[in-house]
Amino acid sequence: MDFRTLLLIFLALCPALSAQTVKEIILTIDASTKVAWTDANYICATIDWWPKEKCNYNQCPWGSASIINLDLTHPYLENAIRAFKGLRLRLGGSLQDQVIYGVGNLKSPCSSFTQQKDGLFGFSKGCLPMQRWDELNNLFKKTGALVTFGLNALYGRQPTNRHAWVGNWDSSNALDFIKYTAAKGYQINSWEFGNELSGSGIGASVDAAQYGKDVIQLHNLLNQVYQNTPVRPLLLAPGGFYDPGWFGKLLQVSGRGTVNVLTHHIYNLGPGSDSKLVDKILNPEYLSRTEGTFSSLTQTILRNGPWASAWVGESGGAFNSGGPDVSNAFVDSFWYLDQLGMAAKHHTKVYCRQTLIGGNYGLLDTDTFVPNPDYYSALLWNRLMGKVVLGVVNSAAPHLRTYAHCTKDRVCVYPDSFMQYEMHYYAGVTLLVINLSTQIQYKVNIHFTAETSLQVGEKKVHNKKSFAHSIKESVSWVGTKSSDVTLSREEYHLTPEGGNIKSRTMLLNGKLLRLTETGDIPSLSPVLANLNSPISIEPLSIKFIVFPNFNSPSCR
Repeated sequence: MDFRTLLLIFLALCPALSAQTVKEIILTIDASTKVAWTDANYICATIDWWPKEKCNYNQCPWGSASIINLDLTHPYLENAIRAFKGLRLRLGGSLQDQVIYGVGNLKSPCSSFTQQKDGLFGFSKGCLPMQRWDELNNLFKKTGALVTFGLNALYGRQPTNRHAWVGNWDSSNALDFIKYTAAKGYQINSWEFGNELSGSGIGASVDAAQYGKDVIQLHNLLNQVYQNTPVRPLLLAPGGFYDPGWFGKLLQVSGRGTVNVLTHHIYNLGPGSDSKLVDKILNPEYLSRTEGTFSSLTQTILRNGPWASAWVGESGGAFNSGGPDVSNAFVDSFWYLDQLGMAAKHHTKVYCRQTLIGGNYGLLDTDTFVPNPDYYSALLWNRLMGKVVLGVVNSAAPHLRTYAHCTKDRVCVYPDSFMQYEMHYYAGVTLLVINLSTQIQYKVNIHFTAETSLQVGEKKVHNKKSFAHSIKESVSWVGTKSSDVTLSREEYHLTPEGGNIKSRTMLLNGKLLRLTETGDIPSLSPVLANLNSPISIEPLSIKFIVFPNFNSPSCR
C-alpha cells in the first residue's frame, strides 16, 4: 500500500482533525456582582403517571417507570437519587388531573389507569392507593429526596364543549390525602396545583380568575393541616406553559403570599419526532430564543407578585416522550446544561427535568436504570455550581456557551503518588463552557473584573510521608496577575464515546462513566491543570472548570 493510499485512509478516518481550527478568545467573569441566585437544591427531576401503554411515533418508551408501577426497590434507582444529597423529585404530569387518592370516602373504586378513547389524553381516571404512597415515601426518606407532589386541579369541575373546564375545585379528596400524608409524618417540600391547565391548556384549561380562587382555597387548606408544624410546605402553581396575561391574573386574584412559586413548563425543541432535533440543539441562535420566556416571566412576577419565585416545573427538551437516540444521548447535554445555565441567570430557583426515568428523555434508562449522559451532567452541576450566578462576557464566540457560578462548598479528596489528602473548599468560581462548534477548538483566557484572591483551604494529610510539593497558605491574584506559586484548577471534560454525539455513553476526562460492579455511581474526579496554563475546549464537548478557593466579593 503506497503513501498516498495511507494518507487518504487516515484523512477519511479523521475528518474532524483535518477540518479543525483553533480560535483564541477572552472570557470576562464579573466576580463583583451577583446576577441572580438559585435554590441550594436547584436540580430536580420528575416521575410521571404515564402507564406502559403510553405511545408516541409508534414507540412505547415508558415501560414500568410511572409513579404507580416503578420498581422502587431497584438498587440503581436508590443510588442514583442518593448521589445528589437532596435531589428534588416532582411527582406529576399529564394524567395528574385525573388522579383520585385512595383515602377517605371514595365515590368509585381505586383502579389503575386504562386506555379510554374519550378520556383526557386517551386514558381513564386512575387512583393512587395509600399502600403505594407509603412505599414511595419510604424511598424518599431513604434517599433524602425533596418531594413536590402535583394535585388534581380538575376534581369537581365539568368540561364544556371545548376543552375548557368550569366550576369550583372540589378539595375534599385532596384534603383527605394531605391529612393522611401529614399524619404519617411524610415530609412534602411543596404541593403543586394542577398540570398544564394555564392559558389555552394542554388537553384541558381553567380560567385564571377561577384558578386564583382555587389556590386560595388550597392555601387555607395547607394552613389548616400544617398549623402545628414548624415549616409549612410551599404552594406551587400552575405547572403549565407560560402565558403572560394568565400568569399575571393568577397572581393578582390569589393575592400576596398565596402562591409561593410560579411553575412553568418548557419544551423548546418541539416534538420528539422532529428529524432536526440535533440541528436545533447545536444552533446557538435557536437555543437563545428561550431567554425571552425567562425574561418575560421575571417581569410578570415583579409587576404582579414579587413575593413569588419562578421554577421550571417540567422540561424535557422535546415533547411527546422526547426524541429517540437524541434525548437519551450525549448530544442532549448541550441543550440541558445550556438550559440550566440560562434559567439560573434569569432568576429560576429550581429546574425540574422530565424525567428521572421514563420516556426517551429519562436521566436513567427506562429498562436498565443505568444513567444516561444527562444524569452525569446534572450530577456535576449539582456538585460544582453553587447558588450565586455570576456574569460572563463572551462576545466573540456564539458557539461557545458560557455560564459562571460561585462554586458549591465541598470537600474533595485527591489521590497523590505518596498519599491521599483532603482539600476543604469554602469559596471559588466554577465556569461551565459548552462548545457547540463542530470544527473550532477554543483556547480560552479568563479575565476577572473584580479584585480577588486565592485562598487555599484547610488541608488534611492521611499519610505521614512528606508532601513533595506543598502549597502555600494563600496567594493573591488581581485580575489576571498571579504569584509565582503553582496552583491548580480542576477540569471536568465531557465527551461522547467514539466522538459520536448520539452515543449513550459519556466520557469524563477520557474515561468511560459507568456504574461500579456494585451498582454505585462512579466517582467524578477532575484532572488538575496549572492555574496559568491555557484552557482548551475541544469541538462538540463540555467542560466544567473550577477555580478552587477563588475569593471574590460575590462568593464570600
